[in-house]
Amino acid sequence: MSTTTLLVRQNQLADTAVRTTADSALQDGEIRVQVDRFALTSNNITYAAMGEMLQYWQFFPSGEAGWGIIPVWGFGTVQESRHPDIPVGEHLYGYWPMATHAVLAPHRVSTTGFSDGAPHRAGLHAVYNHYLRTNTDPFYQPFNEDIQALLRPLFITSWLIDDFLADQQFFGASTVLLSSASSKTAYGTAFELAKRPGIQVVGLTSATNRAFCESLGCYHRVVAYEDLEQLAADTPCVYIDFAGSVALRQRIHQHCTQLAYSCAVGASHVGDLGGAGQLPGPRPVMFFAPAQVKKRTQEWGVQGLNERLVAAWQAFITAVQAQPQPWITVQQHQGPQATQALFLDLLRGQGDPRMGHVASMQP
Repeated sequence: MSTTTLLVRQNQLADTAVRTTADSALQDGEIRVQVDRFALTSNNITYAAMGEMLQYWQFFPSGEAGWGIIPVWGFGTVQESRHPDIPVGEHLYGYWPMATHAVLAPHRVSTTGFSDGAPHRAGLHAVYNHYLRTNTDPFYQPFNEDIQALLRPLFITSWLIDDFLADQQFFGASTVLLSSASSKTAYGTAFELAKRPGIQVVGLTSATNRAFCESLGCYHRVVAYEDLEQLAADTPCVYIDFAGSVALRQRIHQHCTQLAYSCAVGASHVGDLGGAGQLPGPRPVMFFAPAQVKKRTQEWGVQGLNERLVAAWQAFITAVQAQPQPWITVQQHQGPQATQALFLDLLRGQGDPRMGHVASMQP
């Protein structure tokens, strides 16, 4: 038995390598999971770009200095088990390495799932360490795994951004600007924001993606980046940055004289990343979804939060898959080389925003 993994050089993301290593025997309490399928989106590029700062490289150590394994969301099946409560054949949803297999050490096992108790993950956030048993997961639909892999983790972030802003009364603003408006996390956020009375949702995107964003129906207005200065400068607004572009952030902070809040979520423009620097207006802050999860879990309980999320998720995927023009079409990528090529395409910012990519390292 062996495991094939896609490695990425941490300080040079375009430098990738495929490694195959022999599997070691499982220890008592461990399971080996075949990683069946996972989504690859600009969100995973963010994981890599922010890997050092937000500890994403620590989830699945590569064992090679300078090389990392980018985490991905998707589905796996237990292939081998030395844990009494996790049977072979169990289907799981969660956070995986870009690899054919993963070894986990389940603890806090319940009817709904478990956490990975591996020592190197002990200090990492619980949201990323938790694996769900699909047979009790209220989100799960067996015919819809690709859409779940692609959109579920992103939509949860989208929902939490909307919830956070509403919780803060939108910092007194009535307009929300979203960069990278064609990205899945951005349009999920826009879908939720559009339900808020009195809130204007403005999408910022490239000229080539403007028609796509307008077709979604969740933006009140879509503006190409080069036309940003056409926006009224004195409107109280909030900026949600999904692009991570320093140049764009500077333009927005300089143009929008009534900017009430500036928040960074993603980093799809990896060639233009940087710190906040000296900007007029509010200092940009990083939105960290698990913090809002923790707040709402304390206030509503796990069940209360899940009920709200599942209801919102079902409404969202109904809209996303509506005919005659679904928001997303799934493209499959099978095998290590296809996955490697897909990652490099995403890193270059290439691709149709209506296309969703689901990959498997299985040959």
